[in-house]
Amino acid sequence: LAQDKEQDRVENAGKVMQEILNIPDGIPKSVLDKANCVVILPSVLKFSFGFGSSFGRGVMTCRGGEMFRGPWSAPTMMALEGASAGLQIGGNATDFVLLLMNPRSASSILTSKVKIGGDATAAAGPVGRAASAETDVTMRAEILSYSRARGLFAGISLSASTLRADNGANKNLYGKEVSAKAIVFNRAVPAPPCAKDLLTSLEKASPVNENKN
Repeated sequence: LAQDKEQDRVENAGKVMQEILNIPDGIPKSVLDKANCVVILPSVLKFSFGFGSSFGRGVMTCRGGEMFRGPWSAPTMMALEGASAGLQIGGNATDFVLLLMNPRSASSILTSKVKIGGDATAAAGPVGRAASAETDVTMRAEILSYSRARGLFAGISLSASTLRADNGANKNLYGKEVSAKAIVFNRAVPAPPCAKDLLTSLEKASPVNENKN
């Protein structure tokens, strides 16, 4: 069933997020606390370059409401397309986590597709407990990206990839037409049970938005 497939994807995203939040030298709390939205793309398999479209699917949750100040929202399904050549990872499945640091880029992704590094400035995210969110790169970047492959966790550039809401998958998950924007800004649907681990881990790790933008 299409709905089961999307529910599995949300559950996998929750597992990935929990594991990444538990990595000692993972995403610095000071960085996560400034993120308006988090995109998790679990188990993206080998990208191919120059031939057709590379593809990853996952979920995004944002701090709810127009100003991204509320609790983490029900998930909206997302798709990542056309990844950059920096991502030649072989046949290993790779998990990606993207942090949307700027309200403008977060809003753009909810309504249209966004080219990472083009429409929205992007950088490899800083890692480690001591890493500061105040560096020039992180202060300026609208999207910070991370990857995990073969147990290794690192900031990685996803420039030239395109990120968009997958509204077909949202329809499969929620059983009706519902836009990414309505899910995040209007709380048009309650969070499904499959999102419990994802939302619980984010609420625990970063309950308040410290972003002053």
